[in-house]
Amino acid sequence: MDGKMIWIPLVVGYLLDLLLGDPRWLPHPVRLFGHMIAFGEKRWNKGANRLLKGAVMTVVLCLGVYAFFYYLQEVLPVWARYIFNSIFIFYGLANKSLLQEGKAVYDALYRQGLEAGRKRLSWIVGRDTSKLEENQIRIAVLETLSENLSDGVIAPLCFYAVGGVPGMMLYKMINTLDSMIGYKHERYLYFGRFAARLDDVANYIPARITAFLMVVVTGSVRGWQYIFTYGHQHASPNSGYPEAALAGILNCRFGGPNVYHGVLVEKPYIGGQQRVIQHEELRKVMFINHAVTFITVLAIVGVGMIR
Repeated sequence: MDGKMIWIPLVVGYLLDLLLGDPRWLPHPVRLFGHMIAFGEKRWNKGANRLLKGAVMTVVLCLGVYAFFYYLQEVLPVWARYIFNSIFIFYGLANKSLLQEGKAVYDALYRQGLEAGRKRLSWIVGRDTSKLEENQIRIAVLETLSENLSDGVIAPLCFYAVGGVPGMMLYKMINTLDSMIGYKHERYLYFGRFAARLDDVANYIPARITAFLMVVVTGSVRGWQYIFTYGHQHASPNSGYPEAALAGILNCRFGGPNVYHGVLVEKPYIGGQQRVIQHEELRKVMFINHAVTFITVLAIVGVGMIR
């Protein structure tokens, strides 16, 4: 691929995400991916051979998305390809909206009280928020921001660096599959198992790159220590690394027991310092997200300009 076709759409898409985020009124490919997954799940997640059915659906959807975007890139004229790629890079990045949602929870908690904070947090996490206290809400937001910096920003950028927009959209389909059917409770235990494992593989390198960049932009020695001490202790093979990096940077403790879908899940603690998170600390976390995203974009742009 021509170097300009790599870095020009990336810069445009990145700037669009900074300016607009994900306006709810805009159509979004991930919503379409969700409808496709829901249709397949409703049709095939029953009867025998659910593991095989789920694996086949996952492979078909992933290959179909990659092939569709690859084909469009091949048939579009060059000028239209620049526009097309810029738009879908914008759709593939989620840092602005991620930070907006996190800030909305903090603001609701600070200005409107505990119940408002619990309600707003429930929009962005899978755990039961109805009994969480103020500090638990703040910690949940920070865990989400660190984990989703990898899933929603750095991983899509890594796939873009390797496979262009088709690679980025392939990743978004993998991640959407995991978020919809990659659970361990009874309904998805077999049908979503392949999708969950595929997501683990897809995020293995991006999660570690994210953690590495988080400690680089802050210069946190403790962040390095936490990555190696706690990163592998998370139930997920990937989420623990950016969470451990942020826990080290802030010198706090994440994890612990939480209720998911009515079931108490005993998650390990990440970090050793149990302390109260202050409202103002969100600014530092937002800086980290922006800095890590900028460095990743800059690195891909640099490679594209050399080519």
